[in-house]
Amino acid sequence: MGDPQGVTADNRVLAQYLGAALVWGSSFLFMKVGLDGLAPAQVALSRLLLGALTLVVVMAVARRPWPRDRRTWGHLTVLGVLLCVVPYLLFAWAGQHLASGLSSIFNATTPLMTAAAVAVLLPVERLTAVQRVGLAVGAVGVVVVVGPWAYLADVATAAPLPAVLACLGATACYGLGTTYQRRFVVPLRLPPETVAAGQVSAGALLLTLASPVVATGPVHLTWPVVLSMVGLGALGTGLAYVWMARIIDAWGPQRASTVTYLTPLVGVLLGIVVLGEQLHWYEPVGGLVVVLGVVVAQRARRRAPVVGPGAPTDGPTDAVTAVTAPDQGTDLDARRT
Repeated sequence: MGDPQGVTADNRVLAQYLGAALVWGSSFLFMKVGLDGLAPAQVALSRLLLGALTLVVVMAVARRPWPRDRRTWGHLTVLGVLLCVVPYLLFAWAGQHLASGLSSIFNATTPLMTAAAVAVLLPVERLTAVQRVGLAVGAVGVVVVVGPWAYLADVATAAPLPAVLACLGATACYGLGTTYQRRFVVPLRLPPETVAAGQVSAGALLLTLASPVVATGPVHLTWPVVLSMVGLGALGTGLAYVWMARIIDAWGPQRASTVTYLTPLVGVLLGIVVLGEQLHWYEPVGGLVVVLGVVVAQRARRRAPVVGPGAPTDGPTDAVTAVTAPDQGTDLDARRT
């Protein structure tokens, strides 16, 4: 007979895995709904404040230590900018012009951006031939998602290029932030909750200070807007990181990273079912090609595993070199060092 406690624990981990996929896949729907009553910067500020509040509670319940030295806070502040403030602003701004499902597809390029950033900024991490193939396949997928032929046929129906570039800029920030975290934060061996709470709190403080300039505009709060911000902040930028830390402990980073493949699927389906969005045929096809590129690069990494952190985004951001939580920030792989 099986161990009932073991079965219960497995079921709990599976529930957290599915919950993380659902929450991160829903992030772009939450942003889209939030934009009905808030400006893009107000959406970003709301998710950061609610995420920080949630993680403060997690820190208190789990009795995790807060950093006490300026050097550590300096590193966490850099992470707060690269992994929270800038990408959250870019994705929220792009959400005004793109379908939520399309934004979730672009978010799937994050592992590829991270692999490229690691290769450029960490010379010791040279890409293998198979990884280069994976990046090339992913790049082709991005081109297919954008659909350059649509601009030639009818530019009015094509995805606005500035919004596309904003999404890719956001995932590039995730790649840079993950690489920075791997280089400077992983060696500090901080608990994952401390890294998550520190960088989200730092990002919330910075954007709060800048809010009189950037987060202006009328506010029209409705129940859908409020509930979307709670889901985006408390769940996507808060609790989901804790779930992912537990999933990695139970399953290991490689198996946990497969949630990357589910989040764009959830995002596209919710956009169609809830918001009535319509995607062009080439957008989900290109998304599948992007995921294929991630799978190829990840399989190459499995043959030569390295220790590296994840980063907060709308889902685990580095399925190639590691995995986090995100949307959307934790040093989850540091447990293996």
